[in-house]
Amino acid sequence: MAVLVTGAAGFIGSRLVRGLNAIGIDDVVAVDNLAHADKFRNLEGCEIADYLDQAELAGALEDLAGSVEAVFHQGACSDTMETDGRYMMENNYRYSVRLLEWCQEEAVPFIYASSASVYGAGPQFVEERRHERPLNIYAYSKFLFDQYVRRLLPQATAQVAGLRYFNVYGPNEAHKGRMASVAYHAFRQLRSEGRVKLFVGSDGYGNGEQRRDFVHVDDAVAVNLWMLQAGTSGIFNCGTGRAQTFNDVAAAVINAVRGSGASAAELAAEGLIEYVPFPPALEGKYQSYTQADLARLRAAGYDGRFRSVEEGVAAYVRDLMQN
Repeated sequence: MAVLVTGAAGFIGSRLVRGLNAIGIDDVVAVDNLAHADKFRNLEGCEIADYLDQAELAGALEDLAGSVEAVFHQGACSDTMETDGRYMMENNYRYSVRLLEWCQEEAVPFIYASSASVYGAGPQFVEERRHERPLNIYAYSKFLFDQYVRRLLPQATAQVAGLRYFNVYGPNEAHKGRMASVAYHAFRQLRSEGRVKLFVGSDGYGNGEQRRDFVHVDDAVAVNLWMLQAGTSGIFNCGTGRAQTFNDVAAAVINAVRGSGASAAELAAEGLIEYVPFPPALEGKYQSYTQADLARLRAAGYDGRFRSVEEGVAAYVRDLMQN
């Protein structure tokens, strides 16, 4: 019996395939869109049994009936600045509905990627409808699918679990371009320009003091694998439960490269952190603060530890420098 992973050549998907391999699961059907061919590099160190293009999956589901024991649905358009709403809703919402319906028909567990973007500007990040105010079409596509799942759960025939990822960073994200993490861009800027650029203050926060819940990709993978083992259904936040500043991320990157322990203020004084104007395109569409409420995840039984920015970013920078 195979495990099917959509978005398998992507950021979280490829680390999830690696995580499945690490627990002895090599019978993986990888689904993705390799129009950007270099993404294959994320899978070259993984063991998979088969590969399907995203466009082929719908037609292949009948042949896969009876041979899939679980689906991890990580595939989506994750560009928060995408303006083609029809494309976003077809790719992120309708495609997900079709796959979930098939899993219900086959009684196959379905664990999928939701997003903390559904909360908009917050300030509460609890898995309840009253706290959900998406700011862009990407967030709305994720929100609407979560709503579909909520309606289905009372009569579900198999596990359905959604994970609302907060700001995920770590290996295998280079292909994401402008949607790659703050840590990735900070590392690239430091190498190419000798400094890290952060936004000036906004929404009442000082320069670089906007705060997000930054979670290492392998910690997110651990939650996915636990969900399958636990058989738990529902929608859960997947973050550290700790908001840290963009200054913290920049300092962690610079200190990891230099082998130092300087503060963000000290690094800014040295010219290693530069504060740049806030982009007009992001005004009214930006989360200046996020912090996962983990009460529901902990109540479900997950007791795994999440790395701090200082720990996780340092490990990530070591990986970037080696590769």
